[in-house]
Amino acid sequence: MKRFVITAMAVLMALAVPAAAQAAPTGAPAPPVPVPADLAATEVSFAGSGGLTLHGTVLSPKDGRGARPGMVLVHGAGEGTPRTKLMTEAVEFARRGMAVLVYDKRSVGYSMFVRSYSQLADDALGAVAALRRQPSVNPAGVGLWGLSEGGWVVPLAASRSADVAFAVLVGANSHQPLRQQAWAVSAGLRKAGVSGSLPDRAVPTLYRAIADGGLYPEPWYDPLPVLRRVRQPVLAIWGTNDLLTPPKESPPLMAGTLAEGGNEHVTLRLFPGADHAAHQSPDGGVTRLPELAPGYPDLVGSWVSDVAAGRAPLSSPPEATTRAQQASATIAVPTPSWWESAPVQTAALLLFLVAFLGYPLAAGVRRIRGTGVASSAAPRLLAGSGLAVVAGGFGYLMFLMRTGGKLAEPGPVLAGRPVLWLLLQALTVAVAVATVLTARAWRRAERRSERVRLGLLVTAGAVMIPWALYWGLLLP
Repeated sequence: MKRFVITAMAVLMALAVPAAAQAAPTGAPAPPVPVPADLAATEVSFAGSGGLTLHGTVLSPKDGRGARPGMVLVHGAGEGTPRTKLMTEAVEFARRGMAVLVYDKRSVGYSMFVRSYSQLADDALGAVAALRRQPSVNPAGVGLWGLSEGGWVVPLAASRSADVAFAVLVGANSHQPLRQQAWAVSAGLRKAGVSGSLPDRAVPTLYRAIADGGLYPEPWYDPLPVLRRVRQPVLAIWGTNDLLTPPKESPPLMAGTLAEGGNEHVTLRLFPGADHAAHQSPDGGVTRLPELAPGYPDLVGSWVSDVAAGRAPLSSPPEATTRAQQASATIAVPTPSWWESAPVQTAALLLFLVAFLGYPLAAGVRRIRGTGVASSAAPRLLAGSGLAVVAGGFGYLMFLMRTGGKLAEPGPVLAGRPVLWLLLQALTVAVAVATVLTARAWRRAERRSERVRLGLLVTAGAVMIPWALYWGLLLP
């Protein structure tokens, strides 16, 4: 049953989510990347987790100065993300006097459905070792920079090795990945003017089902115990217009957790008008410009220089987060109980499909054979509405996942509800009414075969009513 659940949900996910752009297969070196004339570039290879060979580029100023601090850049989410995705950051940081290693992210063992932060942390430590071996680098001054998903990976790597001198986190999340993602999609819907059961109930429920089916990697990873073990100086940065990480909740939670672990060198900064990656954004975080937020590269350069020189700044109270735009709070997304688990949800879907699709198919066969009997409109309404709710509901939710977060596209909205969602809710009410009427027809039916067909329909309709309540289709 579990294998069927995973397979069925994988098909739905594959239909809803476009394939990620693929880099060259991990293990094969990519062509050298173009770099500005004022910087030197050195191609490097190193062993990641499990001995996988990874490739990257070290950028540094051409001034000939040795023993400079070094920083490894760790990507956000994405399979086989090429180093060119972070070349803007690498160039700007290198121009602030650092040796910067940016590398192609692994695709082996990493996909939409499978990944390991522990494995990614070991990859990052392999990159740290490679950068520490560079002749112009101070091996005691090499640290890690992580964006988004890298905000979970970098603290894990830092907690494992004293070779990591510092950690810079951008758009990092202090919550579990599933809680963050459900918030991001719901927040994107609210930004588009949607309220009610769709963002409040349906989206978190869908993510819980996907995670329980094994299709959301590291869903309940808890970053807080790891943060308590981080002793290195930490610089954490957010954009006030971050639409993927809750920018009001993450900073104080991170600062408090690091302090609980005894870390006395934590610096938190918010950049006005910047997006999730601390890039400039002209429209509140939806569009990401190539340019970094003003002052961001300078802050990283001066902070890293101070840390490498043994002048790590002491922690200060976190910045006031009132400038961050977070219209709604995150909500906990716990593991499902048995009755709401992926196998139970799949069993309900199978019942719906067999009953709602089987009724018209059986009627068509009997009509062809000339053995059909007249039926009332209620069973036909129940079968048609039920099938439309199941197919349309999941199709719409998967579409929202695909366009979720800051790019939510719910379609036309009426009174705070997408018109399509209102239609699905109306069809669900029709299912409830038709279930009662079909139950009456079942009681009057004389032929055994007809009682079986109607009985299956009534059972499916009766199950759909609490199921629809759970998914928010019968809630305002």
